[in-house]
Amino acid sequence: MKIGFIGLGNMGAPMASNLLAAGHQVTGFDLSSPALAAASKNNLTIANDIASAVAGQDAVITMLPDGKALRMVAAAIIPIMQKGTGLIDCSTVDVKSAQEVAKMLSTSSLLSLDAPVSGGVSGAVAGTLTFMVGGSDKSFALGEPLFEIMGNQTIHCGLDGAGQAAKICNNMILGVSMIATCEAIALADNLGLDRQKLFDVVSTSSGNCWSMSTYCPAPGVGPESPSDHGYKPGFSAGLMLKDLRLSQQAAKQTGTATKTGKLACDIYTTFVDSNNGAAFDFSAILGQLTNVK
Repeated sequence: MKIGFIGLGNMGAPMASNLLAAGHQVTGFDLSSPALAAASKNNLTIANDIASAVAGQDAVITMLPDGKALRMVAAAIIPIMQKGTGLIDCSTVDVKSAQEVAKMLSTSSLLSLDAPVSGGVSGAVAGTLTFMVGGSDKSFALGEPLFEIMGNQTIHCGLDGAGQAAKICNNMILGVSMIATCEAIALADNLGLDRQKLFDVVSTSSGNCWSMSTYCPAPGVGPESPSDHGYKPGFSAGLMLKDLRLSQQAAKQTGTATKTGKLACDIYTTFVDSNNGAAFDFSAILGQLTNVK
């Protein structure tokens, strides 16, 4: 397939590279000059502008920072896209934006998928992402073979917006569980319990969760994770806060009580607003919570 890929940041660039390695023709574009320079080193064809990246493509994939950017890009590229082709948005945005863009595409006889991902930068590089997908069966048929290249798990969650709904629910759980994991480590420290022993118990007991057994926030404990590399982001605290805020926006709109989700959002807000927290992995919040008595 001929694919236009818009958004070549830490996630988008390796995703595009995996499609290229699988034999697809990929033309990329990004507003960031450093991102374009890095992507070109991986043999991606770089377009001079967004129109050149989109024209004549069988599908367009976007990986963008927020709903506003998605709506702006969609408005710019829809008139250029070939009828019957589709936009596959892998950004994490609010459900309303995803649904609005899907309606814009449908009106122009174009297919649409909202397909946010889980797995972080390491998953994007390794091609082991999980895709949570919203859209029609016809649209899903367009995207599924591409998802199989960029990831190892794809779930068709429902119609337009369902992928975004699944993503924000998943990451609300992730944010809450990371905080609970860090609080348990802090309590273990204050009780004189060795962190490795805590890991050995929890990772094989009823308290186990991904935040402990796979992505342990304590350096030197469990499988290798960002905590072992100075909390260089696999998934940044800034992005976690973005997703938690999206969950709370959705909770307000639907009248859903998410008390622990709101608390997690408040805790990450404090972390991000202090000591350049947004630049670190979301598991670095261990440092804040272990200092709380």
